[in-house]
Amino acid sequence: MDEKDWHILTTLHDERNITRTAQRLYISQPALTYRIQQLEKEFCTKIVSRRKKGVEFTVKGEYLVQYANQMIYQLRHTKEHITNMDEAVKGTLRLGVSGLFARFELPSLLKDFLKEYPQVDVNLKTGWSTEIQQMLQKEEAHLGIVRGDYSWKEHKILLREEKICIASSRNIDFKDLPSLPRVNYKTDPSLKNTIDNWWQETYTKPPMISMEVDRIDTCKELVLNGLGYAILPEICIQENDLLCVSPIKIDNNRFLTRNTWLFYRDVTLELAQVKAFIHFLTEIKQKVVL
Repeated sequence: MDEKDWHILTTLHDERNITRTAQRLYISQPALTYRIQQLEKEFCTKIVSRRKKGVEFTVKGEYLVQYANQMIYQLRHTKEHITNMDEAVKGTLRLGVSGLFARFELPSLLKDFLKEYPQVDVNLKTGWSTEIQQMLQKEEAHLGIVRGDYSWKEHKILLREEKICIASSRNIDFKDLPSLPRVNYKTDPSLKNTIDNWWQETYTKPPMISMEVDRIDTCKELVLNGLGYAILPEICIQENDLLCVSPIKIDNNRFLTRNTWLFYRDVTLELAQVKAFIHFLTEIKQKVVL
């Protein structure tokens, strides 16, 4: 059993499907099936059972998956430690980043970071903030950039605080919102709860949601074309957007806001590329404040 087998077992465990596993690993289905059969011969036990809807792991198969995950982690940790025995900042930086931050902020940040540290390789995964937090807990990422106020017991740095706004193609009065068509978009539970709580505290009528879409970009285009208003975080509003934007006020002194955080663990600070990226983001934050 070697590194390829570890990845076969863990990927098959994720997918529970031979076809999708073969596609993810870029191998043929017969080759994948053959390797599973060879592992079963090696350990003299049944690892998986085929079902109509995919495969199920046996109890012993589940144990081998746990072993494979441990070996993948140990090998990755060893490679990172050896790489960082040099003084140069290099190695793989594994990032888990909120999809919205990755869409509007991350590309330019990574471009500038890699100009400064060209020997660093970036492994990036994006998703909902809840997914990014889970990635950190499973140690699948060195650093996580999450949006919203999630519980995190280790290190965290506030990267930015942004206002949540009403966006429309024309000026509208806040008191008219319950009677105006609203365009909703799929977002993470944290932002949805923030918006819903504000609405319930402000209005006695539910919003008149006329359209629901899966992407915030689609929502913006519909709003730009006068098909309704939307409630958007500042991060997705660009200077050249022809939108009328009004931040939502909670009272005279406070706005409805959303925070973006950098989460990381103590153990990752052993890696030069992690320390460099944290320092890079901290410097940028200080320049923005100044």
